[in-house]
Amino acid sequence: MDINEILSQLGLGSKETVYLSVTPGIGLELIQLDMSTKSVKNYAFRPLEYNEGLREITDYEAFKNGVSELFAELKINPKSNVVLNMPMVLFGSKDLPLLLADEAITEALTSEVEQSYVFKRYEPIVSWCDSAINQSGDSRKLFYSAIQKQAVDSIRTALSEIGATLVGVEMSLTSILKALAFSGRAAEQMKDNYTWNLMIVNQSGYSILSMSGKNIIDFYEEPVPIRSLEGDEVYNAINASAQITLMSYPANALYIVSETDMVSAEILAGRLQVDGMVLYWENNMYKKQDFVPVSLEILEDTAHKISMEAIGVATGNAGGIPMKFNFATSGAAGDVAADAGNEPVAVKIGDKEIELTPIAARNISALIAIVILIPTFVAHIALPMVEKQKQTQLDEVTTRVQNVQNEIKRLQEEQNKLNDFDINAEIKKVLGNNRIKLMSYSALGESVPKSLWITYFDTKEDGKIDIKGEAENVEDVYRFFRNMKDSLIDTKLRLHKLQMKTDSVDEAVEVDPNRPVNYEFEITNMTESELNPPPPADPNQKAAEEQNKEEEKKGGLLNGKPLLNFGK
Repeated sequence: MDINEILSQLGLGSKETVYLSVTPGIGLELIQLDMSTKSVKNYAFRPLEYNEGLREITDYEAFKNGVSELFAELKINPKSNVVLNMPMVLFGSKDLPLLLADEAITEALTSEVEQSYVFKRYEPIVSWCDSAINQSGDSRKLFYSAIQKQAVDSIRTALSEIGATLVGVEMSLTSILKALAFSGRAAEQMKDNYTWNLMIVNQSGYSILSMSGKNIIDFYEEPVPIRSLEGDEVYNAINASAQITLMSYPANALYIVSETDMVSAEILAGRLQVDGMVLYWENNMYKKQDFVPVSLEILEDTAHKISMEAIGVATGNAGGIPMKFNFATSGAAGDVAADAGNEPVAVKIGDKEIELTPIAARNISALIAIVILIPTFVAHIALPMVEKQKQTQLDEVTTRVQNVQNEIKRLQEEQNKLNDFDINAEIKKVLGNNRIKLMSYSALGESVPKSLWITYFDTKEDGKIDIKGEAENVEDVYRFFRNMKDSLIDTKLRLHKLQMKTDSVDEAVEVDPNRPVNYEFEITNMTESELNPPPPADPNQKAAEEQNKEEEKKGGLLNGKPLLNFGK
């Protein structure tokens, strides 16, 4: 007799956990997985409008009706626990002091999140977790995400009205990672210390996750007006932007996932010129095969609707993705799968009613079984065998502990020889310097008018910039100068030089209205000494001075110097 049977006889039981996903382009999905075969055993969906501009469900009454219809279609008890996947609203990272308490971290991240346009209207729920990369010093790197509190409250109310309980709200970003891990389609990339980038394209633009195995190292999001573009314009816009961005995230592979019908991941993979392997998956109408095996009871057209987000949220912790977010509660992310089956159940003992959670009831039942069965088993049969087995395990553990201690000692000695070289700090410094230069090139490309051209451009690692060029009129020079200042706000650029371009003094004095005149300009944030450094010391300088003195001794009206040629 197993624990579940004991609970059943005691009148205790846990609610079924149901997995839903709100997926733009599909609607509301309900999915059940067979974890032993890693396949979909049950699936249904209903259309549901989602406002991608406001990042929220358009009609919560339609959401409630859709959930009721899905429960009825798949014959699921409405009194179930629900774990819901929602589209990502906001995601980012921040370094905070190491000793900061969890409550203080939540407050600091909430203040950061409230700067976003979405949360200027709605109160946020913030969920965060520590970065998996090695952290040193007095600070810790945190990844955080946020969703509207009003949206979570409306979802919880809608579910409670049909008898269901909301126990977890996850986001699409981690659900996609969990789906890739569960299916094995990124098994090579998710090996320890393997660097790769995950590029997710949707109707608002694209985001890039810099990964090391299953751990998120960095995140970048770029808005692209995909809905306003047509045909090759879409791919050209994404390619022009992503080509520069991916230079800041060198990796062994790039995995592209398209969430929108306007972009084919396969075509985009062929356009992007990046080092390393390029893989893709169509999470849209271009999908040619099912992401994981599907039960034969599910119609083919319906099976093609199954999204990666729905599969990912239904896997729970099976994929081993360390980063988790749960918006059912604010603060440090908890384990959704662990909380899903812990709803209290009323148990009557005589005239009294006691509320126990299924986990607590299971523990009580296990304890009763141990008290009744284990002593007899141990006394008659198992004690000698268990003792021998445990001693063998203890010896193995002791040996492993000794090996680990020796390895730690060796690594510490090697680390001391490296003079505390911080490779993470050096990598961050290089990426930061490259980022400054790339921003300068990007701003320059977007700001040049048609009648203005650049003759010299230099940008340095410390943010110093020097731009020289020519233009047909002064207005274009000032327009270019204003555009550069608006694009590079913190660089403190100034118009250092603006003058008419001439080959002689006569041209400067006599301006022919029928001949076009060009203007030379220089825009920089360097000082005069940086622009014109003093020449290096010349060992022959003294000899030159003596020669000049000899020339002066020759006399004459101009001291032996030729008359300047003022004419042409």
